[in-house]
Amino acid sequence: MTTHADFSSIDDLQAALARHNYVSDRGLATAIFLALKLGRPLLLEGEPGVGKTEVAKVLAAALDRPLLRLQCYEGLDIHHAVYEWNYSRQMLQIRLMEAAGHLELQTAQHDLFSPEFLLKRPLLQAIDGSAGGEPVLLIDELDRADEEFEAFLLELLSDFQITIRNSAR
Repeated sequence: MTTHADFSSIDDLQAALARHNYVSDRGLATAIFLALKLGRPLLLEGEPGVGKTEVAKVLAAALDRPLLRLQCYEGLDIHHAVYEWNYSRQMLQIRLMEAAGHLELQTAQHDLFSPEFLLKRPLLQAIDGSAGGEPVLLIDELDRADEEFEAFLLELLSDFQITIRNSAR
């Protein structure tokens, strides 16, 4: 994540939001500007329908960045938010290796747990830039997630890094 602001001033940011049909007050524009300038997340809280989700959509459009959305719900776990291994594709690869007679344990583990078998979910996409550039990440309805997931998310947003575990170990 870069630490430079994409707007030269708060007024410039407010004007860009207005060009995308979003009218923001000075306080919100200041918070967005500082989050961009510092390269830090912006956490917005408020009643339903006040425009929190729309801020992310408009900001992504104003910055010409992809928008990634993680919809939180009770029971959401790290695998659905960060990554999963593509087990069906891994099983198919194992069958192909067996048929070709090339099934060595070390090689198979290395091959089967490579990036081509990794399904990147919104949080990993946001961190590794695989979304086609530095995205705007919208984490919606965070209050519906479990406390464990909220704690994980706060840690992730403070460090901007994720450990991907090899399931074969």
